[in-house]
Amino acid sequence: MKWVKINTLVAAIALVLFLAPAGQAQYKDVVRLATQNLPPYHMIKDGKIVGIAMRRVSCALDIMDVDYEIHMMDWKKAQLMTQNNEMSGFFVGSPNGSRAKYATPSDPVITESLTWFMSKGSDIDPSDPDYKLSARYGAKFATSKWYNLKKKKFNVHKKPRDALALLKMLANGEIDVALEYEMIFEHYMKEQKISQDRFEKKPYKNQSNMVHFSKS
Repeated sequence: MKWVKINTLVAAIALVLFLAPAGQAQYKDVVRLATQNLPPYHMIKDGKIVGIAMRRVSCALDIMDVDYEIHMMDWKKAQLMTQNNEMSGFFVGSPNGSRAKYATPSDPVITESLTWFMSKGSDIDPSDPDYKLSARYGAKFATSKWYNLKKKKFNVHKKPRDALALLKMLANGEIDVALEYEMIFEHYMKEQKISQDRFEKKPYKNQSNMVHFSKS
């Protein structure tokens, strides 16, 4: 896992806000950002939104001395409200072509290993094209990960609504391979008291996640 220096993140967020179509006026307005429940990045604890990514984003905004609001909601809604200019942006998410049409990403808030998880002793090699159709793959439904697997013709099985559901499907043998960020999956393993020794893991790629600000 890699962190961008906080001063770099502050500069990146300030630049995106300042160069928005509304210019300095938007910079002075309340910045309204949407996020989702995605431990340990951002989550509700004791009635407050906390988490690793939440802490870094709020720290950057505090240093900039701007008024801001953070709203937790469904991930699809967070992106739609940004697209419709009902939110200033959303975080944290990876860049893709669809988001680039309506939002500008900041510098990375967090860069982490996107990892293949399989049951211990599995002989499946997700990097081998021969396993694309013979193995059952899973990722959180309607995410960049899920769509990317579908686009690359993997045998995507099931439509888990969150990483916890994905983990349970893998643990129960409903899928053979799960694709998820290592820190997120390991958070849920600890929460559910599932030993990490039950699984094999193979790195897929390092992926950066950013704040995405509306272009409108």
